[in-house]
Amino acid sequence: MKVDEWTSEDVHTSGGGEFPPCAGLTSNALPEAQSTVSAESSQTGVSTRSVHILSKSKVQKEEEIPHWYALRTTYGREKKAYDYMTAKGITAFYPTTDTVKLIKGKRKVVTESRLPNIFFAYGTEEQLKSFVYDNVNLPFLRFYYRHVHVGRRIEKIPMIVPDYQMESLKIICAADADNTIVSLAEVPKFKQGQMVRVIDGAFKGVVGRVARCQGQQRVGVIIGDMATFATAYVPSAFLKKID
Repeated sequence: MKVDEWTSEDVHTSGGGEFPPCAGLTSNALPEAQSTVSAESSQTGVSTRSVHILSKSKVQKEEEIPHWYALRTTYGREKKAYDYMTAKGITAFYPTTDTVKLIKGKRKVVTESRLPNIFFAYGTEEQLKSFVYDNVNLPFLRFYYRHVHVGRRIEKIPMIVPDYQMESLKIICAADADNTIVSLAEVPKFKQGQMVRVIDGAFKGVVGRVARCQGQQRVGVIIGDMATFATAYVPSAFLKKID
């Protein structure tokens, strides 16, 4: 299977991820924009005001659905925020890697963040706001926002990471294989690659886009505009196309 034959156009979802989409992503449209029904129907007797209330209620319920959110901190304090939130019962994921460093003439294993200042937390938006807006204990914590156009305005929306991408990210980190890639810059090759699932090997279960990068065939997981995680070499026999 040749990588070049698998190249396809990039597919975007409203959550900033890739196909397959994550069900239940928060709508980008404001409640007012979702209610475009005429003032009143003679057949149904439903007024614009009633439809507006129903639409607003639906959006509010959507925000109550738990998702994975990307959170950011300042000055490398992501571990401090992660430790505080997990101690309070929040499910979170802090991607790290162990490296050997020479400290005062001695070799020591040091745990470092794979994504400086970034970690992920699972919960409803309202639940996580209680931590993000806690200026007493976590004044350095904020949502990682994506910017979307709503009419002529640009709205900041907390970035949701689809479940399948989080699972793929965890698998790549757990494999701890040499020659994996974590890039905070855009990697265009992966945006154009065919969507695949890894069905065997150390990266079994990863869903992303296949491309040849740094001389090897890899599967990349694009986390919004924030980062790209890519596996080490994966043979074509271990890949299954996702149409």
